[in-house]
Amino acid sequence: MKKLICVFSLVFLLAVCIMPLLGGQTEQKSSHIKYVEFNVNRDALRSSIAADISSKDEDIHIDYINCLAYLGAKYGGDFSKFKNSDLTEFISRLEDGESIDEITKDMQYYSYYHEAYSAAVGGMVGSFEEENDDGEMEEKYGIKWYSPIAKTFPYSCYDDFGAVRTYGYTRPHLGHDMMAAVGTPVIAVESGTVEILGWNQYGGWRIGIRSNDSKRYWYYAHLRQNRPFAEGLKEGDTVQAGDVIGYVGRTGYSSTENVNNIDEYHLHIGLELVFDESQKESDNEIWIDISALTSILENHQSAVVRNNETKEFTRKFNFNELE
Repeated sequence: MKKLICVFSLVFLLAVCIMPLLGGQTEQKSSHIKYVEFNVNRDALRSSIAADISSKDEDIHIDYINCLAYLGAKYGGDFSKFKNSDLTEFISRLEDGESIDEITKDMQYYSYYHEAYSAAVGGMVGSFEEENDDGEMEEKYGIKWYSPIAKTFPYSCYDDFGAVRTYGYTRPHLGHDMMAAVGTPVIAVESGTVEILGWNQYGGWRIGIRSNDSKRYWYYAHLRQNRPFAEGLKEGDTVQAGDVIGYVGRTGYSSTENVNNIDEYHLHIGLELVFDESQKESDNEIWIDISALTSILENHQSAVVRNNETKEFTRKFNFNELE
């Protein structure tokens, strides 16, 4: 009987000691960000990026993510409050020698906005090599991402993120629509790996590309009937920002493959943020409004050339990321 009591006592003590440790591990695993509203407007994004690029070779380099995180914490994420003077003041304090920690010490949510905005647009600015008209590679620092629509091809944007969609079931529209002619080349915004390529009854022919840091999942949908993808592109392939990956169409809204059931020719492009793999393909996905982002990228488009024999488009100038 005494032995039995000792065994029970030992089990109880082990449980008391181990459970807090397990609880701590569980809490740590679930501490990732679960919700993001990316309400950064065009002016704030453009001004922050401009400050970063212009200070590249200065003694104090102004990081655009730090700028956005500071503004996000100041406004509670509501960028309708944005004033350029707030950004200018922040930059001036940095140039005067104050540290980020000193400036943001009373901003409770600065670290949250920094992580959230790093996931959304981190890696958009940096060093890269780009081929010039003479065929030489030039090292540059600036915007590394490209517009989803190839250069010289006309398009218009329809900002309806969050609008209701009813095919199959009622749900919000979690993307950005870019209206363009059928066959318009679709461009990879960012370098990454092709995770998904094929048919989906909602998106039609579609491509899913995961960023190299795994934080972003780019979704390109409603691609062209019959020949939706760039020749030879397949799941597992690595693509560079600016590569041609497919062509605008209106496929989708059909359980049968290769059907045009979308009313207008357009590219649906969506951006999902992934802070933890459990969020991917789940009920807790985080899709953000990228209207401000695509507006910025309209000034950075990938030039393409057409092969008259295959009728395929490819990028005109080579590109390599350096960081």
